Amino acid sequence: MSLLDLTLRNVRRNFRLYSVYLFSMITGVLIYFTFSSLMYNEDILNALKARQNFQTGVTIASVVIFLFIVFFILYANSFFMRQRKKEFGMYLLYGMSEKQVTLMIFYETLTIGAVSLAAGILLGGLLSKLFGMLLMNLMDYEQAVSLSFPLEAVGSTAGVFLLLAVIISIQSFFMVRRVQLIDLFHAKARSEKPVAVSAPWAILSAAMLAASYLLLASGKGSVMWQDYTSASLIACTIGIIAGTYLFFRQFAGWLLRLVSRRKGYHEGNTVLWTAALRFQIRGNTLNLSFISLFSTVLIMLMCFVSINYTVQFQAVGQNLPNDVAFEAQDPALPDRLALLMEEEGHPVKKHRTLEALETEPVTSLDTAFENPEYYLPKVLLVSQSAYNEIAAMRGDGQSVQLQGKQAAALAQGSDFPQRYPSGGEPPFRVNAQTETSFTLVEKKDYALLGWATDPASSMLKKPAVLVVSDEAYRELAGKAPHRTFHLYQIGNAKGAEKLSEKLHAAVTETPGAYYSSFADVYSRQIEGSSLMLFSGAFLALIALFALASVIYFKQLREATEARPSFTILRKMGVEQRQMKSVIRKQLLFVFLPPLALGLMNSGLIIKTYIVDSVKDYPNISALVWGTLGAYFLLYALLYLSSSSLYYKIASGRTA
Repeated sequence: MSLLDLTLRNVRRNFRLYSVYLFSMITGVLIYFTFSSLMYNEDILNALKARQNFQTGVTIASVVIFLFIVFFILYANSFFMRQRKKEFGMYLLYGMSEKQVTLMIFYETLTIGAVSLAAGILLGGLLSKLFGMLLMNLMDYEQAVSLSFPLEAVGSTAGVFLLLAVIISIQSFFMVRRVQLIDLFHAKARSEKPVAVSAPWAILSAAMLAASYLLLASGKGSVMWQDYTSASLIACTIGIIAGTYLFFRQFAGWLLRLVSRRKGYHEGNTVLWTAALRFQIRGNTLNLSFISLFSTVLIMLMCFVSINYTVQFQAVGQNLPNDVAFEAQDPALPDRLALLMEEEGHPVKKHRTLEALETEPVTSLDTAFENPEYYLPKVLLVSQSAYNEIAAMRGDGQSVQLQGKQAAALAQGSDFPQRYPSGGEPPFRVNAQTETSFTLVEKKDYALLGWATDPASSMLKKPAVLVVSDEAYRELAGKAPHRTFHLYQIGNAKGAEKLSEKLHAAVTETPGAYYSSFADVYSRQIEGSSLMLFSGAFLALIALFALASVIYFKQLREATEARPSFTILRKMGVEQRQMKSVIRKQLLFVFLPPLALGLMNSGLIIKTYIVDSVKDYPNISALVWGTLGAYFLLYALLYLSSSSLYYKIASGRTA
């Protein structure tokens, strides 16, 4: 019998065992081909404004997806190698060389890979159309997406999985080579020893996690995060990682030891599920720590991309509140550009003129504006009445009341907007022929003019604007240069890219003139956030699949090893209901702590670094809770399915 015949016979004989492996491979091919084929779909590429950025982003995401696929396929292969060690031992005993066994495994991998490739590409082609339509919908584009099987995507997918087959064969070769023949026959007879636990180490793990959570809960506006940012970040990282490891290595064992010493321990089935867990701590520590930390990163990723996408639709409008705004030194320019807007199909809905005084800042800009490098160097003074009139027209309730030399800084994008307490207002000095000192009573996260833009590079810099009292404005009006800005709201502002090119060319005939357009930023921001959400969702999908594979194969191995013990219990008269209860409690102790730690870690980090920064946007908290709830639900379903599978294998009800 040739190696190829033996390979085909093994696949047919072990089809039930290989069905899980085949499903994993098909899913991997499907996800990879679906994602990579989008990069070559001409319908999608023709609809995008930033085509090159899209292809670059998809390429990077494809590499990450490939690494995830390699991870869980190698993990699955490692499980199957352990399950078949006795079979390989027989082959070696009958005279086959390690090279021949490895070549047989390579043939098996190619056989399964060929089936997976055909099925995965076929299903992936169908899904790519669905996901392409979803991507267009996320970007708010009305673009039809055709069904396609790009040759570039087919070739890259086939190449990737051929490389994976080689990697699997190399892994299999080293696993067979480093184990002695006698070990192959007794591979399943090994048992783990319980870990020695101590109360001080267990308490230390809880203290490290608690200290990290308290530091995170203090918020990034606290003294620790403001004055000791790097130290706080390092302390939280070490506390969460080391605390999680020690939690599963020491605290879990210590807790089980406490349970074993309480009265009534030998009553019911407590002794059955706790005894098994104490022997599994050593082998489960790394797995459970990995699941907790991986869950943290995964939830953070999904929350970040979801919040980023949700916020972008409103953030563009907040950063560029005027559909078109420009500075006009030629009195005839506004009428000429308004006529151009009408001709291009973007009629003027509202028009407002804003007068401002240009001054030189004497005080450092970072006193009134965060990240001063994003601002134009001059400071514009706007009167309270002019500002309040525009704020009232927008209906956003952002009016101010100022007197004397009081001023309010319009620090759009500020993470820490605030109204200063009486007696604690910082001074801000400007030069308009003579120096004038204002008292800052408020720093507002508000855009009056918005970012300066151009059609080619989108956002440039934003004007630094101080709102001052009417009397202070009148006092300085004869000393500082005047600048006149025209603010427009137009029809179909989202689709005004071509109009913006013409407007920008006309305005910038005057060097240094301010120009801002909503359309210059909207399409790029929405495309970027949509691609980030789409890529993040794909990465989360493959990451969840990898995580489920780790849990699934771990439980599959432990259930197989526990089968003799459950057989003895059944002969001793333990009822089926009690066996199910033991399994549910045992797995709950394995599933619940990683889930709780993952949700706690990610929830606090998201609140501190994301939610608190965008708390003015509606529905953000609901979005975060929805993401946490969805992850909890998926994890609960995984727990229930694992419990059912564990019982079937341990009780011998499935082959």
